[in-house]
Amino acid sequence: MKKILLAIGVITIMLSCQSSTDNPKNIDGKDAEIAEKVERLIGEMTLEEKIAEMTQDAPANERLGIPYMKYAEALHGMWLVLDYYGNTTVYPQAIAAGSTWDPELVRKMASQTAVEARTLGVTHCYSPNLDVISGDPRYGRVEESYGEDPYLVSRMGVAFIEGLQGTGDEQFDENHVMATAKHFIGYPENRRGINGGFSDMSERRLREVYLPPFEAAIKEAQVASVMPGHQDYNGVPNHMNTWLLKDILRAELGFDGFIVSDNNDIARLGTMHFIAENRTKSAILGLKAGVDMDLVIGKNEKLAAYNSNVLKDTVTQNPELEKYIDKAASRILTAKYKLGLFDTEPKEIDTETVYASTEEHQEFSYEMAKKAMILLKNENNLLPLDINNIKSLAVIGPNAHEEQPKKGTYSLLGGYSGLPPYYTSVLEGLSSKTEGKVKINYAKGCDLLSNSKEGFKDAVAAANKSDAVVLVVGGSRKTGGEGADRANLDLYGVQNELVETIHKTGKPVIVVLINGRPLTINYIAENIPSVLETWYLGMRSGDAIADAIFGDTNPGGKLTVSFPRDVGQLPVTYLERPDFIGSGKGLYKNADKTPLFPFGYGLSYTTFAYGKPYLENNTIKTDGSTTVSVDITNTGKREGDEVVQMYVRDDFASVGRYLKMLKGFERITLKPGETKTVNFDLGFEELNILNQEMKKVVEPGTFTISVGASSHEKDLQKITLKVQ
Repeated sequence: MKKILLAIGVITIMLSCQSSTDNPKNIDGKDAEIAEKVERLIGEMTLEEKIAEMTQDAPANERLGIPYMKYAEALHGMWLVLDYYGNTTVYPQAIAAGSTWDPELVRKMASQTAVEARTLGVTHCYSPNLDVISGDPRYGRVEESYGEDPYLVSRMGVAFIEGLQGTGDEQFDENHVMATAKHFIGYPENRRGINGGFSDMSERRLREVYLPPFEAAIKEAQVASVMPGHQDYNGVPNHMNTWLLKDILRAELGFDGFIVSDNNDIARLGTMHFIAENRTKSAILGLKAGVDMDLVIGKNEKLAAYNSNVLKDTVTQNPELEKYIDKAASRILTAKYKLGLFDTEPKEIDTETVYASTEEHQEFSYEMAKKAMILLKNENNLLPLDINNIKSLAVIGPNAHEEQPKKGTYSLLGGYSGLPPYYTSVLEGLSSKTEGKVKINYAKGCDLLSNSKEGFKDAVAAANKSDAVVLVVGGSRKTGGEGADRANLDLYGVQNELVETIHKTGKPVIVVLINGRPLTINYIAENIPSVLETWYLGMRSGDAIADAIFGDTNPGGKLTVSFPRDVGQLPVTYLERPDFIGSGKGLYKNADKTPLFPFGYGLSYTTFAYGKPYLENNTIKTDGSTTVSVDITNTGKREGDEVVQMYVRDDFASVGRYLKMLKGFERITLKPGETKTVNFDLGFEELNILNQEMKKVVEPGTFTISVGASSHEKDLQKITLKVQ
């Protein structure tokens, strides 16, 4: 009884310490035990020790036996920030993972990444990226997102978090680690496509587009950590925005984990946003808003705001501030207890011999890569090539091959990549697949970052003596990713001229795109018969691409971002509201308004036929639900995957809506002649809108339910649901 009363007392104390905007989950027996330990430990700590807990790079506390919580990035495999040891598995980049439209693949990738994290002593990961891309691929970090749709990003994000953290009894066990959902919130909604640029947007857009993935991450996946974005929201920097961090994140969504700053962003309240005059004032603003941990990569004391040199004297003179420090330190200590760090010895890592990757993980990276590729064009069924009917193949382009770099990691893996045990380029993949059967003629053609055409001559010669050409162009970590925003989206350097030159040889040309953002590839789309978008496919890239070219893999991925025709169109996204299109005014003069390739688009080496969608009940009440079903048949001669997509629109409502929003999808595999029925739920989650009071409601009226192969109107079949 004494223990029960003690636990109740501790819980009461902890709840009283929280502000009225905090909304913790119900505390069970295990959480109550941790709460008791944390409360006792906080009482034993000095002010300096509590402040030390609030810096990510803080060492272990030897006096009190408080362990260090080692961190890393885990976007598409394990990367120890600033270090490249450990031989980690590199999976397809996030944009490629999204293009699989298969959350279970993302879940498995994350669970394998968690195992590799524990091998390296890592327990806290700065992933996943839940930013919804707003239709502006000038922004370099498109590749880190799952796409432009909030529902798709939500499903992928939940799968990633559950894979990384574990669920049920496995949550945070010896094979799982803590995830960090980032960047809260609206990070890609920046002006001019600039990383960290300020954002002005309505609360409606914030809630309809950017909030859903974080809501799902918290309420469904119980994400342990959240990272705010660098930017401001309508003039108030996210790292001091109490409305975002307290009213919405904690009180409304019920987040009870810890908030970690993005790199240097507490100090940037002064040095970037020019709100705080010094680091002490920056630290106080961050503390009061509820940012618990100061992330400063590289232990740079000049950038850290949460340290004793900055805070101790101020807090001593103003003891009222210590309650914020106690709260922040308590949340971080709670995380360490949940991870079991107090119960295990720190892992000793030999950076020269440690090998985190496994053959099983490498094979799964390969399988995932095969499912991520998107066939954008295949005129006259040029693909797949028949290995028995081709004697020579030219492999050309700056992205066809990459040697292991002397420092860092491969550029063609994308941003936030660790160093894999090996990387298979397109040249290596094709050479391996065709060994002894097809002669490979390789020529680089040009460098990605050069305007020199000196290599064109060799490229033309290689093409002329070959039966077909695989032309590998696009971008790399040098032209995209964080800090690599662009003012135009054409192929970098002289790549487009290389494409034109090779096309003029008259040889059958297959363009393989390796890149991290949609590009304005109008010449390619118009002139090249076959085009494969592969994004960054991970360490087994070349093997997967070779499989697709020779038909051992049938591409089944779909775009999760729209391709623009020109930067003048931007932003380009399927999430559009009604305009003057019906009157002819909602168009550009002398330019096409539509995307070059739309959201959800992707071809196959086979064909699929959709039956007419049908409803279980044509009429339901506002609190009711029904099911929409559709039959899909493989009408071709090859087995293939199709991604069936469902979009919803409330036809007439009390507020303006997007023309359609994705509310369901399923990837299916069909043999030739096979038919499958796909069912989607239609209930509150699929039919609700935000009314004028910003409340989720289902209003009476008719709803257009669209089902098909992409967001393009010609690919969709419609049916009407009546809600009373």
